[in-house]
Amino acid sequence: MAKKEKVKRKPTLLEGLIPLLFMIFALTFGVGFLGFRAEPIIIISAFIAGIIAWNLGYTWKDMQKGIIDKISSALPATLILWSVGFLIGSWMFSGTVPMIIYYGVDIVSPKFLLVTAFIISAILSIVTGTSWGSAGTIGVAIMGIARGLGVSLPATAGAVVAGAYFGDKLSPLSDTTNLAPIAAGSELYEHIRHMLYTTIPAMIVSLIVYFIVGLGSSGNVTTPESVITLQSQLSDIFNWNIILLLPVLMIIAGSVFKLPTIPTMLGTSLISIMLGAFVQGFSFQNGFTSLIQGFSVDMIGYEGEVSDVVTTLINRGGVASVTTTTVLIFSAMGFAGIISVAGMLDVVLDALLSKVKSTAGIILSTIASCFTVAFVTGSSYLSILIPGELFKDAYIRKNLAPKNLSRTLEDSGTVIVPLVPWSAAGAYMTVTLGVPTIKYLPWAVLNYTGIIFAIIFAFTGIGIAKLKPNIQLDKTEKRA
Repeated sequence: MAKKEKVKRKPTLLEGLIPLLFMIFALTFGVGFLGFRAEPIIIISAFIAGIIAWNLGYTWKDMQKGIIDKISSALPATLILWSVGFLIGSWMFSGTVPMIIYYGVDIVSPKFLLVTAFIISAILSIVTGTSWGSAGTIGVAIMGIARGLGVSLPATAGAVVAGAYFGDKLSPLSDTTNLAPIAAGSELYEHIRHMLYTTIPAMIVSLIVYFIVGLGSSGNVTTPESVITLQSQLSDIFNWNIILLLPVLMIIAGSVFKLPTIPTMLGTSLISIMLGAFVQGFSFQNGFTSLIQGFSVDMIGYEGEVSDVVTTLINRGGVASVTTTTVLIFSAMGFAGIISVAGMLDVVLDALLSKVKSTAGIILSTIASCFTVAFVTGSSYLSILIPGELFKDAYIRKNLAPKNLSRTLEDSGTVIVPLVPWSAAGAYMTVTLGVPTIKYLPWAVLNYTGIIFAIIFAFTGIGIAKLKPNIQLDKTEKRA
């Protein structure tokens, strides 16, 4: 006798909200106040969602299929994230990033310190893909110059944070820049290009503010000891050669000519390893180690004492550096898979969309969601992943391209976190730059003006991409 299949029923709104509300409250207290890791909390939330799904008539096989489908949809972008780990490790090994930093420090202008603080921090973040690394290296040097000049330290710190997150936001090497397309279902370079609509105007406003404020600052200052040490040790460790810019040009060319992302990154990584071997004289064995474990000064036999500033900058990269982010993605996708397959997310979305009628409404709802998660968890990853999964189908239903969602996630998720005093980013910037979060917040102009432009464009329709008819049809068929 054949086993009778369980009868499935549609969840109520309360049943759809329970796992979402539990996760939000658990993350608020667990991550925000107790400092727990987010991954176990998300898995527990998925377990609670599973109990509700079981009560609705769904078997473990049904839930497992939902989890696998969600993780499978995130795999292409996850492979890009792993490729980024390869790329960063190889660029450190070749000396590409250290050379850009070495010469970039010389560009800092005492007269227009706030403007140059923003620009140099932005360049460094674009090249390295890390706002924290930018603030912890060139940011520290700039703060030293500001003290010597008597320039406002909160204003300088704000310019550094704004520049660092401008670069982090647009860098293909950044984990959040890769995470947003994963959450929204868009493509990496498409996502980066679409962010220019809100990020470039925010950058222009920032530079105007910094230029006007900085007009009153002038004079000369002795180069801080930290800058001298940074440049001296980098030149001792690496050899400088213009050919080291080749990997950067390859990535730019890949973006311009829309070459496949993963082969371009992997090919560039291998070229970078060859440059490290032939220009720097490092061994291929250490080069391959850099791809997996990341670059470290210890592996090249440098005999001098290396400062913390230098090691913070160049001891990074490798696939191992992105494994934590990968685990977080898989955990979130597991939770999303269960609530999606059991129809819980659809019920919540139907209730939400019954109140939200316009494009502006859904974008404002996304911004509010990102703000909420950012403030209660202090995590840029979660402020992207949770709202991204919640609103992904809603944007499709409203005939909005996924890149609108990924852009909004970064506009209101990534850049708001360093303005939250209790977040890891806010605490890091405070300790690193020596200025409390609440004091540099007004001067981190880009971090909040990008949100303002996002809201303006939502109401005016400027820079809002619609779905092509065939794409919308495909999405509808998949849901059916």
